[in-house]
Amino acid sequence: MASPSVPIVDGRVANDWRQSLPTLCGAHVTLRELRASDAQALFALLTVDEVSRFISRPPATLQGFERFIAWALRQRQSGAYICFAVTLAGDDTAIGIFQLRELEADFRSVEWGFAVGSPFWGSGVFADGARLALTFAFEHLGVHRMEARACVQNGRGNAALQKIGAVLEAVLRRSFLRGGEYCDQNLWTIVDEDWRTQKAWSRPVVLH
Repeated sequence: MASPSVPIVDGRVANDWRQSLPTLCGAHVTLRELRASDAQALFALLTVDEVSRFISRPPATLQGFERFIAWALRQRQSGAYICFAVTLAGDDTAIGIFQLRELEADFRSVEWGFAVGSPFWGSGVFADGARLALTFAFEHLGVHRMEARACVQNGRGNAALQKIGAVLEAVLRRSFLRGGEYCDQNLWTIVDEDWRTQKAWSRPVVLH
């Protein structure tokens, strides 16, 4: 990541996201509104075991992904949930998602999650997408606290969260049911004070 700079801010975004999400453009990826046409690509990439084994079980069918996308759009309109599709710069095919779920009224506290297709692991996609999602959350939604959970066994996910400056706050014992067994989860947090002092996200975020 390069040296810190101030994101480009469009004042209308915070008021309009319930009608439609802005498009967030980074160095390597773009985050945009989910579309029904994303179901096929997301089904192919996110249902393989190496991606799905440490996350909440994704829909098992193409039709399930279509229903999930329709649900996500309804939840966004209600103001309770945001889900961005991740695409590569210059390619509109969805390769993953970033989710923000309201834990406290007006998005003061948020749980965020992410899933990216394994062909794109280690490519900078997560770091760039996380910078976009967190800039949107802190700068435009006015989030105070971000929480992310990762199974203790998920070495790649935990390392990614640590790398972007999240703080390991607790271990949630036997908190996640997967494959018929409960596993421990690490609770990672970023609060607005961290965001202001660390300024780890360097490039301006362009909102469309």
